[in-house]
Amino acid sequence: MIDSIMQRLGVAESLYRGGDYAVMSPTDGREIGRVHLENGEQVAARIARAQHAFEAWRQVPAPRRGELVRLFGEQLRQHKEDLGALVTLECGKILQEGLGEVQEMIDICDLAVGQSRQLYGLTIASERPGHHMRESWHPLGPVGLITAFNFPVAPWAWNAALALVCGNSLVWKPSEKTPLCALACQSLLERAMAEFGDEAPADLSQVVIGDREAGERLVDDPRIPLISATGSTRMGREVAPRVAARFGRSILELGGNNAMILAPSADLDMAVRAILFSAVGTAGQRCTTLRRLIVHESVRDEVVERLKKAYAGVSIGNPMDGHLIGPLIDAQAYDQMQSVLDSARQQGAKVFGGERQLADRYPDGFYVSPAIVEVDSQNALVKNETFAPILYVLGYRDFAEAVALNNDVPQGLSSCVFSTDVREAEAFISDLGSDCGIANVNIGPSGAEIGGAFGGEKETGGGRESGSDVWKSYMRRQTNTVNYSRELPLAQGIKFD
Repeated sequence: MIDSIMQRLGVAESLYRGGDYAVMSPTDGREIGRVHLENGEQVAARIARAQHAFEAWRQVPAPRRGELVRLFGEQLRQHKEDLGALVTLECGKILQEGLGEVQEMIDICDLAVGQSRQLYGLTIASERPGHHMRESWHPLGPVGLITAFNFPVAPWAWNAALALVCGNSLVWKPSEKTPLCALACQSLLERAMAEFGDEAPADLSQVVIGDREAGERLVDDPRIPLISATGSTRMGREVAPRVAARFGRSILELGGNNAMILAPSADLDMAVRAILFSAVGTAGQRCTTLRRLIVHESVRDEVVERLKKAYAGVSIGNPMDGHLIGPLIDAQAYDQMQSVLDSARQQGAKVFGGERQLADRYPDGFYVSPAIVEVDSQNALVKNETFAPILYVLGYRDFAEAVALNNDVPQGLSSCVFSTDVREAEAFISDLGSDCGIANVNIGPSGAEIGGAFGGEKETGGGRESGSDVWKSYMRRQTNTVNYSRELPLAQGIKFD
């Protein structure tokens, strides 16, 4: 299946066969490819080529650059089924989610095409007679992209589409766990470039398949003015200071420990459906996964029982076969989940679910039942993000207490409240409410749209991708003052005789 998909996506067999690094599918633990890992010197050579490509690409008018992104979007539309299936096979999310991820790529291309004609600056009033002031925006340079396994294509596209219309070149290091998806995206972009014509320089977009050494080389190179990195908080702690040390910029999309406040006035039927998808989708391996349920004590017992019934009936299995939950990415993720559940039990928590499933059918695939963990307080275990389908349930009596619990974690990505009380809903999204980058009302914390800025605060990193003005992150701002008079007045009324 992999060979036929890769062939239709235009990926040369030499790129994903015969290499020194095995790529395994989490669906059954089987090898689906072998790629060549690049060392630091090879990465440096790619960066040099990216710099050369940037110098040519920045001369192409922005609306024309948008045309390349439009053509790429058309390639994605034509190959949505194949790329979505590849996402599923390589990272383990169910097919509907794989297809949804490709649709996000299409959507950001549409947004970026429109943005290519709206890279607006400002006209600024000058205090000096005979002067004009303007603010203008210019291409930044080669952009380094580092992505994670759980969303192997969409976060790259969020960055790439906007970076390209802004006049930048791309160097992408995907997760070592999902390199085939990156090769496929590169192939589709190259097809769009071929259709676009000679204005798109060679090496405008490049993929680096490598390990930590390759990532460090990308992060440390001063020719890369911007690093956009998606991954764990641990990774962000390493990337951010290294980029800052050379005065580069970074866009960090890191961990999330997302909560839902479930008020007694909420529509419980709707809330239970939202909890189920948000907590178990992608086998709990989303940065926006619902990890904490803060539920009013008056409905806590009812909600927990309804959730247990829903969890018990959820379909677990091969993500290509229409199930709701696919596998964890690998054995390490499974072991980490079990370790956390064991710690919760030792601390007196009530644990429902979490067992391994389908081990007889898939001995090298790590399928699990989603877990519900009832806790009395928000302790250190709850405050730490575990990348697995574990939902902690806490009670509350007062809405202010619930908001405080929502905010009392190191991460600040996504959050939500389910309530039909307009005062609670408005308070939650006010400056006294959720401290997260995303705050929703009567909708779960996952499933963000590209029309809004995506990202969070605190240990989530503070970065933003997509949305209204994120294009500015991929450009450099310049202030221009033009003197069209024959005098030379100074600012602030200074007299210099």
